[in-house]
Amino acid sequence: MERVLGIDLGTTNSVVSIYDNGEARVLAHASNQRTTPSIVCYQEDGTVVVGEAARNLQVTQPANTIYSVKRFMGRRIN
Repeated sequence: MERVLGIDLGTTNSVVSIYDNGEARVLAHASNQRTTPSIVCYQEDGTVVVGEAARNLQVTQPANTIYSVKRFMGRRIN
């Protein structure tokens, strides 16, 4: 019984799936969603927030929030 875990780190959303006993399935996280926004927020107190909660903080803490990393890779920052 071999299991394989796959992670798709997408530009907008990320997803985790498992291949087990000849069958693949996408895993849901605690809020029963199968995809997670690819967003990370580093708060001033050192807390790291990811996913939907980080997307919510993007409005109030834009300087501490990282998103769309894959879109900007290889580009120059002026």
